Amino acid sequence: MRRLAAAAASTIVALTALPTAALAQPSNDAGVGSHHERDSRTPLSPSARQLGRQALPAGDGWAAAGPGTTGGSAASAEQVHVVSSRAELVAALGGDNATNATNATSKIVYVSGSVDGFEDADGRLLDCTDLADPGYSLEGYLAAYDPAVWGRVAPSGPLEEARRRSVTNQTQQTQINVGPNTTIIGLRGARLTGLTLMIDRATNVIVRNITFDDARDCFPAWSPTDGDAGNWNSQYDQISVRRSENVWIDHNTFTDGDNPDSAQPVYFGRSYQVHDGAVDITHTASLVTASWNRFSGRDKLMLIGSSNTIGPDVGRLNVTLHHNLFDGGLQRLPRVRFGQVDVYNNAYQLGGDGFQYAIGVGVQSAVHAENNHFTLGAGVDAAELLHDWGGTAITTRGNWVRSAGAPSRPVDLVAAYNDAHDPDLSPDAGWTPTLRHGPVLPARLVPLVVGALSGAGRLPR
Repeated sequence: MRRLAAAAASTIVALTALPTAALAQPSNDAGVGSHHERDSRTPLSPSARQLGRQALPAGDGWAAAGPGTTGGSAASAEQVHVVSSRAELVAALGGDNATNATNATSKIVYVSGSVDGFEDADGRLLDCTDLADPGYSLEGYLAAYDPAVWGRVAPSGPLEEARRRSVTNQTQQTQINVGPNTTIIGLRGARLTGLTLMIDRATNVIVRNITFDDARDCFPAWSPTDGDAGNWNSQYDQISVRRSENVWIDHNTFTDGDNPDSAQPVYFGRSYQVHDGAVDITHTASLVTASWNRFSGRDKLMLIGSSNTIGPDVGRLNVTLHHNLFDGGLQRLPRVRFGQVDVYNNAYQLGGDGFQYAIGVGVQSAVHAENNHFTLGAGVDAAELLHDWGGTAITTRGNWVRSAGAPSRPVDLVAAYNDAHDPDLSPDAGWTPTLRHGPVLPARLVPLVVGALSGAGRLPR
């Protein structure tokens, strides 16, 4: 054990000595070129300015393909902003949330402190009742669509229409649109709460060093035909990547804060789920790298591909996940359709009530899972780590599992799955990843290294 700890310590030192990214040439932004009054009271250190201008290293996963990912590293001094409110964030991203998604000006946005998506232009925090359409109330919705009264058909009529108008109100408030050529990076303690970063048709985006929490949906939809008993479904991810390429999501922390789904009430016999994904990559998005992030205590984490329909997603949805910590997640770690997805050197800590699976093998997916480490709680078996969502194959190499009360050991994840399930999955997804940066760790070292270095607050600054 001492030898293992010493090897892990030397690996951590070696990794921290490596450049975390290839630096673009910095411009003269020492004075922080922003027009917001608060910026002058939040000076940037030299290391913060350097981090803001970092690009994804060459070869670092799928986001390094093509032109690579540089974010806002070429921003002029006038396009370097420090923000500490929702209004300032929208202004830094272009000035109008409705059109910011098409603002391709190179920009670097530093987040200082906590930014709340429910904050209005005057700084007042809104709640769900402020966003509700006059025709909607949860009490009325529950009374109208109780399966004992309504039956098991999809809700329709005035109350459902009012709920949808309420969703439109919330989307306009809490969905923050991000345009191309943008870096959003957190200063010490930075937090984005109650909002979604929407990266849609936005090429070349970097998001780093931020804690995301409680991107709650005020108006979940009842779906009576979702599963055997129906389900509540929410809409808002913490980061949503759609129809975009070359996106790097690095060293962030994703939580539900003090509002977990496990604490929600039960309606119609199902938990009232108010959260959706942490990072969802859908609608033909591709060339995404998610690295060194920490996902803590959430249900749905990462959906790659949103539909089984064979069409424009084919040949897209190529994603790399490396050195992420999945701590207590219940499902979608990730769930994949169509894409070639490289999952290596991630640490999984799984177990507890509600755990369903880790990696979902979906329609025409090609997952390559290598040198990951799974720590399993009581009652969780290695055979449950994969789930067949209509796929046929997954490559698994060099993965280790530590079951409750037992030492870590190598486990063939496909063989473990096939021993307990039919039909079998093929052990060959048909491709070998080539886009990797830095050393690939032995699986036994992954928990120590990833536990020490993943999540917000770990970057030098």
